[in-house]
Amino acid sequence: MKKTILKVRALTVVALSLTALISATSCDRKGCMDPLAKNYEEKAKDEDADNPCEYEEGELTKSGTISADETWYSYNIYYLEGKVVVPDGVTLTIEAGTIIKGKEGIEANASALVVARGGKINAIGTADKPIIFTTELDNITFGQLAGTNLTSTDNEKWGGLIILGKAPVSTENGDTEGNIEGLPADEDYAKYGGTAADDNSGTLSYVSIRHGGVTIGEGNEINGLTLGGVGNGTTINNIEIYATLDDGIEFFGGTVNASNILIYNQGDDGIDIDQNYSGTVSEFIVMMGDGVGTDEGLEIDGPEGSTYTDGKFTLQNGICKSFGTTDGSAADFKSKAQGNVNNVTFDYSSIGGKKVKLRASYNSDCSNKSDALSYLLNGTLNFTNSNFTGVSVYENATTPVCGTQNDVNQTAAEGVVNGNGAGGSVATSGFSWTCAGARNEL
Repeated sequence: MKKTILKVRALTVVALSLTALISATSCDRKGCMDPLAKNYEEKAKDEDADNPCEYEEGELTKSGTISADETWYSYNIYYLEGKVVVPDGVTLTIEAGTIIKGKEGIEANASALVVARGGKINAIGTADKPIIFTTELDNITFGQLAGTNLTSTDNEKWGGLIILGKAPVSTENGDTEGNIEGLPADEDYAKYGGTAADDNSGTLSYVSIRHGGVTIGEGNEINGLTLGGVGNGTTINNIEIYATLDDGIEFFGGTVNASNILIYNQGDDGIDIDQNYSGTVSEFIVMMGDGVGTDEGLEIDGPEGSTYTDGKFTLQNGICKSFGTTDGSAADFKSKAQGNVNNVTFDYSSIGGKKVKLRASYNSDCSNKSDALSYLLNGTLNFTNSNFTGVSVYENATTPVCGTQNDVNQTAAEGVVNGNGAGGSVATSGFSWTCAGARNEL
């Protein structure tokens, strides 16, 4: 009897021990906890750092308006069909290493990703895993920095990335908002501008935008990156625009700052500033050539209307450089350009030099009107420690009639600004993660 009781007690202890062991094992079980992964562990309580989730690589097509917060993952390639819109109140998150390809189509069928006012995009890549926007014609695939079948002269293959915000803009006729170029004017998602200087449209970091600039109408193309009324609560850094037909980046008003920017072989202007943009663009390189119709390294305008006219842009530590084209000029400061150009180099020595242009406007008696030239003379437009061949004052008229006064202004401009400063010191090695870097084009 005593012996039997001992056996029962022994079995009870063993059973309890096994239960505790099973319970402990279940609580400590590690594995992939993402149901979308092919190695998903239903009973896992914690992620296994040594055995991360694995996914089947696939392709997805996106079109129309995104209705709720959404994440795009690097194990998919996403195809944009027409305008894909991130509307007010919705956030699109794009994982590092994700590839997005725009489908072919022109005018109303042009593909583009549009972040409307009140929407957000969080596209945060890394130097090892940049987020890449390109065309469906590009044969780039998972894990690659660049495809092999397109070059820096292949542009206009899809649209581009458009971000619109609620920050101040100065549009025509005193308006405080506008309809962004490149989108249908009758669409509400095309509006931009407002009163919130600190508006936040999300984050772009380590993002490359390639082979875009498709035409949507006569003289109306989509830029590589279009920023309309984007506020300084938005973060933009480490951006490449590669082989776009229109401008690399165009700022329509707004206050957002942008840094570490590479524009490579654009078809129009490298950086275009309009409607009283009053943020800072720093550590930038514009490289253009190969006869794709390049216009200006920089094209700078000021306010268009009577609202928000006091803001000033800053261009800080940059390089505009030609590697062969004779098209365009180093920079064109025009239409009431107001701001500061600090430590910027305009290097066109390979083609004999290109001067920085300054627009002058005249009254009927040939006295000066407000424009870039008059702003240079009164200190509203400033060049500090910059390096360039010289300045060229030109008259804003189809048929110039104030040549004598223009000559006077040329001499005056040369007395105010010289191009003998140190200029920019941006290292191309910081852009090794880009398409141009991967192809050894820098």
